[in-house]
Amino acid sequence: MGGRRPFIAGNWKMFKTAHEAARTAKELADRVSDVTGLDIMIAPNFTALVSVYDAIRESAVELGGQNLFWEPEGAYTGETSPGMLRNAGCRYVIIGHSERRQYFGETDEAVNKKIKAALEYRLAPILCVGETETERDTKKTFSVLDKQIQNGLKDLRSDDLTSLVLAYEPVWAIGTGKTASREQAQEVHLFLRALMEKKFGNELANSLRIQYGGSVKPNNIKALMSMPDVDGALVGGASLDAETFSQIIHFQ
Repeated sequence: MGGRRPFIAGNWKMFKTAHEAARTAKELADRVSDVTGLDIMIAPNFTALVSVYDAIRESAVELGGQNLFWEPEGAYTGETSPGMLRNAGCRYVIIGHSERRQYFGETDEAVNKKIKAALEYRLAPILCVGETETERDTKKTFSVLDKQIQNGLKDLRSDDLTSLVLAYEPVWAIGTGKTASREQAQEVHLFLRALMEKKFGNELANSLRIQYGGSVKPNNIKALMSMPDVDGALVGGASLDAETFSQIIHFQ
């Protein structure tokens, strides 16, 4: 991993009430209290952020948002600003998740605005990129990822991106039970690191953490994390249960 600190994150999506989320978060924090040498984050739904922050504030578990809007405030019904996330206790925010792109029409241009807004408010953005099954079958994986990176990080410099995390999430592996092999994950992560080096230089590329996401489970995390360019995981369904997620976090 080139000295990069592992980063395991859980995306809870549209699950759990505030009470349920806080209870799970507290159980998780207790189960991983012995963990050192890696970063842990959970991203509950917006209504649970404050309750979850109260449950984990004294622990090693950090809080993240699942999305944000790029304006600081205004008449944008249903949206959440970066300042609101900061005020709720968030350190991270997930941006450009495939479900946002697929179901809500989120474009690379919108992702770019959100990345800039997150950085302005000192939120570490987790930029999600990934290809569909059709795109993989037609050998378009690298061209799709290149476009998502080029457009998503447009007009940004390496100095802007020291807190950036990339998450490679093959759309065909999210919630399907399919998982990219560790060799497939490594191939794409290596491509992404090389792409970032070409665009932003060697220093950022070497320090950049690239997570894998897509049906990560306790029985495959160790193999994935053994790859030199896999620096962590963005976990969906398996992060909803504190015991299961703690097993993933305890992969070492």
